[in-house]
Amino acid sequence: MGEDAGRGSECQKIMDGKVNNGNGSEKAIPSCCLKARASAPELEAKCHPTVVSGWFSESQSSSAGKMVYFNNPMWPGEAHSLKVESILYKAKSDYQEVLVFESSTYGKVLVLDGIVQLTEKDELAYQEMIAHLPLCSIPSPKTVLVVGGGDGGVLREISRHSSVEHIDICEIDRMVIDVSKKFFPELAVGYEDPRVCLHVGDAVEFLRHVPKGKYDVIIVDSSDPVGPAQELVEKPFFETIARALRPGGVLCNMAESMWLHTHLIEDMISICRETFKGSVHYAWASVPTYPSGVIGFLICSTEGPQVDFVNPINPIEKLEGAYHHKRELRFYNSEDIVSFLGETTSWSAGLFD
Repeated sequence: MGEDAGRGSECQKIMDGKVNNGNGSEKAIPSCCLKARASAPELEAKCHPTVVSGWFSESQSSSAGKMVYFNNPMWPGEAHSLKVESILYKAKSDYQEVLVFESSTYGKVLVLDGIVQLTEKDELAYQEMIAHLPLCSIPSPKTVLVVGGGDGGVLREISRHSSVEHIDICEIDRMVIDVSKKFFPELAVGYEDPRVCLHVGDAVEFLRHVPKGKYDVIIVDSSDPVGPAQELVEKPFFETIARALRPGGVLCNMAESMWLHTHLIEDMISICRETFKGSVHYAWASVPTYPSGVIGFLICSTEGPQVDFVNPINPIEKLEGAYHHKRELRFYNSEDIVSFLGETTSWSAGLFD
């Protein structure tokens, strides 16, 4: 925090032409400050590699002390920007850079390695869908595993289901958990549920030691499949998940945007059709701060009791106290779920067949 403040004041001095190296030679002017000086010299540049003149953009990175603009490989040719009111937290964990800032329109924002993970305003759509799509599709789920989800939002939604007796969560980055508890208490409240058992570590390794058929539901709330997270969309990982699910058990896996990641989704669906011998569906939800404003979910069931994802057998509206637990349900609706979920051979056939 102190470093951010120092860099901000330094940028203002550079913009005013007052900074040198102490030996009479002039410092190189950071490109963020050059941009600020050119566009709005009265404003102070907020110096972070992804923040220029008070705006955060997912298509920016820093290299050799200069601002370099590039397209993230997950959404080439696009950038999404949010106006920054103040940077609240910035640190480097053992795995990634963690940034929290206050935006002018979406409240506090959590960013990991330059990519928006959630905002206070629209997190509810993602958290509710990824949790209730699987949990409402089977009767009386009892054992649940969350992979990732360190912010606690998925835990908050799972806690609405009184039938659940045990919730494991495996998150690799302790810093994400701590930051969420400090800056996003409405999500981190999920950790207060006594049914939750936290495991800090590699989920792939964790799953290798899980007894066969342990879970009724597994929810994979992972980061985008680039770098180390790539293995979370590959066949060995899905095979490990299928082994950990009981017959008729259900997986709900974050599955990117149908508008931007068609080939990735095609590959995931193909792998899951080979791996899971029950149903395989693709669902989606509107989340404005995600690329294209849409995020997808792959929901699959293992061989066993038939699972009808389109017609939830366990509608949350009929579960006593669930609708208003912690806070009122705001997005997911069992009656209208068909609007967000279709057979991969019907409305989505043009995209995924």
